[in-house]
Amino acid sequence: MKIEARIPSAMHAPGAVLLISCYELGHRPAGLTRPLRALETAGFAPDAIDIAVEPLDVEKVKRARFIGISVPMHTALRLGVHLLHRIREINRDAPISMYGLYATLNADYLLSHGIDFCLSGETSTQLVELVESFAEKKWIESPRGDRVAVGKLPPLEVYAQFEDKDEVRTVGYTETTHGCKHLCTHCPIPPVYNGKFAVIQRDTVLAEIQEQVAEGATHITFGDPDFLNGPMHGLRILRAMHEAYPNLTFDFTTKVTHILKHRKHFSEFAQLGCRFVISAVESLNNTVLTILEKHHTRDDVETALDIVHGAGIALRPTWVPFTPWTTLDDYLEILQFVDTHRLIYHVDPVQYAVRLLIPPGSYLLNRPETKALSLTLDETAFSYTWVHPDARMDELHKTVNTLVENDALAGVDTLETFYRIWTLAADIHGSRHTPLGFRSKEAHQPAPRITEAWFC
Repeated sequence: MKIEARIPSAMHAPGAVLLISCYELGHRPAGLTRPLRALETAGFAPDAIDIAVEPLDVEKVKRARFIGISVPMHTALRLGVHLLHRIREINRDAPISMYGLYATLNADYLLSHGIDFCLSGETSTQLVELVESFAEKKWIESPRGDRVAVGKLPPLEVYAQFEDKDEVRTVGYTETTHGCKHLCTHCPIPPVYNGKFAVIQRDTVLAEIQEQVAEGATHITFGDPDFLNGPMHGLRILRAMHEAYPNLTFDFTTKVTHILKHRKHFSEFAQLGCRFVISAVESLNNTVLTILEKHHTRDDVETALDIVHGAGIALRPTWVPFTPWTTLDDYLEILQFVDTHRLIYHVDPVQYAVRLLIPPGSYLLNRPETKALSLTLDETAFSYTWVHPDARMDELHKTVNTLVENDALAGVDTLETFYRIWTLAADIHGSRHTPLGFRSKEAHQPAPRITEAWFC
């Protein structure tokens, strides 16, 4: 008996399609896992490289007939552009696509500097369509119809781990939605999704979790821009996950306003295994919060802390402490807030060095406060540069950035780094802000975290 099967074209050969991830916050990259699965389902045999945890495999690059580079974030984009030149030295002929949020935001530059295609949105579908456009359409009779397995990704153990005191867990990663219904002006998602979001089918998410549990995952990071954009969708997935794997823990990200709106669910989140929640607080200054269109206040942040911590879950706030509108008093207020609320171990020190990024296409460019600034587009850095009206703030940023980097390399305890930062800021401002604070480790208990610091 003969089986009619598709003869693989050159594009269907093992490794002819190569996907590369540069960086995704230390977790296994969703920018590889879902596109790889979609390409395999379409009959291709793609390979993959994650240069965040493994070297660039020259042989894989040589045999590729199509290369996709995942750039979901600014750091990944800069690494990807640097990588592009190395790829072209190895393989001059393969078309190269960049895909992800930052591909579209910087498409004009990328297309004029060696990238052939820029994709964003539902990139798995677009990648399959693009690759299929290069593939031959040819069928003949064949005695067998074998499928070639998808290229293997590095094991979960090489990625960032969950850590809480003496507890360490292997981390898996998934997302339950695409896009976001909010329009925070400093976020790269609104220019691409324009306030829209779509759920990912529950069975798809649960299958991804099942695969990673089989690989040893004991903690899952839900990487949605906001897990509570579709609260009941997320809750149904969590309930099914907990029923199947009662010892599996997890974390997710959500807005301060969503914590307040959906406070009734947090006790159940805790019962289902939630260990911490990330929330983009960004600032305590109402002017800055208005410009960023966060729609929360300092009082809301304190209420959110009460809700999350009251449920037995840790809240890990993120900050953007350096903006053109943030004063030195504002910066010191953030440090005072973190100290007062015993949050030192809930915040990675790099957070105190985050400087507002304004990429091309950013919604911030539509704000009158931003239009009043003197901005210069640095094409090679994929962002607009700005100078703070108070030179002390730019000086503080450079000093804190260096301190944080050096302390991280030296393995300095977060508590010590925090008070060093506070002392630096106090010295620039004046002695009346000299930190007293709760300096003992007993006052600031370690908080659950992922071992990769938060970079954009």
